[in-house]
Amino acid sequence: MNSLSVLVKYLDQPRLVGKFSKAVPAILVLGGAAVTYQHVKETPQKDKRKEFVKSLIVLGATITSALLAPKIALKITKSFSKSHAHTHNPHIHSSQLTTHCSHEHHHEHEHGEVINLKELKEEMTDLVDDFLSENKASAKTTQLLQKSKEKILNPSEIKTVFEELSENKYGKEGKEFLNKLVPNPENIDSKHIFGEIGRISILGLIPVLGGITGGMIADKATENNWKDRIPNKIKEGAYQYLANIFLCNIGAGAALLAMEKAKITSKAARATGMIAGIIVAGIVFGSAIANSIGKHIIDPIIKHRYRNNANFQGHMEIYSERKPEILDISLHVDDMATVAVMSGLKWIEPALPILYSISGYRAGIGYRNGWKVEEEKKAKFERILA
Repeated sequence: MNSLSVLVKYLDQPRLVGKFSKAVPAILVLGGAAVTYQHVKETPQKDKRKEFVKSLIVLGATITSALLAPKIALKITKSFSKSHAHTHNPHIHSSQLTTHCSHEHHHEHEHGEVINLKELKEEMTDLVDDFLSENKASAKTTQLLQKSKEKILNPSEIKTVFEELSENKYGKEGKEFLNKLVPNPENIDSKHIFGEIGRISILGLIPVLGGITGGMIADKATENNWKDRIPNKIKEGAYQYLANIFLCNIGAGAALLAMEKAKITSKAARATGMIAGIIVAGIVFGSAIANSIGKHIIDPIIKHRYRNNANFQGHMEIYSERKPEILDISLHVDDMATVAVMSGLKWIEPALPILYSISGYRAGIGYRNGWKVEEEKKAKFERILA
């Protein structure tokens, strides 16, 4: 068993994934507190109180929506799955429909459901006891299996258990047990690709909408010209969602579907193909597509621009094109997480709300390239008009 396999098995332990999920709220709150502290620290003394209130509201809305997003996304996709199944066969009884959907969308349960640690302990206890009652393992492995009922095994312990129980003397039963102890990553097939893309895309959309909403509430509470700030938030939200989330998911899904049709089953090849799809759809064309949608669809709807004035040199448009920056590119780490999720890895799933919260926050503050400079220009422009 090589080091990479050991690491994947270690990270994918259901108990470790469950504990990570429970830690996500604390991580988000601590991260939000750090961002607020740093922002207020850099703010001039006269504006500290106002900026503190704004940051508190924006981050509060973003974090809350990010924490609710997994349950909402799962509920929506499950409802759609049931509706889709019923539409294709209206004669299915409701009990049969539930069974059908749970079978057909097994991956949604694996990737979307929160792990109940109490129930997990009971399941692991039954699993280990049943196996040991019919199989004799070494004293060391038996001790580690007893430990696995309620504790996380470290990498060396994982290696010990898997190397022994995968030996021929344990046969098929040993391999089946190991797959239940730490389930193997499963390739998503063509039936589930776009269902999974839909769930992840909804999961990413909710924190962005939460950030925009929080930003508008914060501005209304602290700014007289709060309506003038709405377009920046909508424009940045559209940019974050399209360029950094949705189009990347589409690129990964399209690549995965193509490889499914080509009957490519290698996990490494599928992961490489999805990354290539993300680069093409999101990183290469995502910014251009997002800006084009903003310019030709969002701009005409909002119809909000800075006014021209002969006393102020230069024409400022709130809808200046958004160019990718270093942080935008680094945000594509969530796309690597998408690849991991679609490749069947479980440990990365709880991190998605954390990653998507960054996009939500930037939408909430109405970030644009050089936004601080633009805010200063706008304030100066408004003083001239006054």
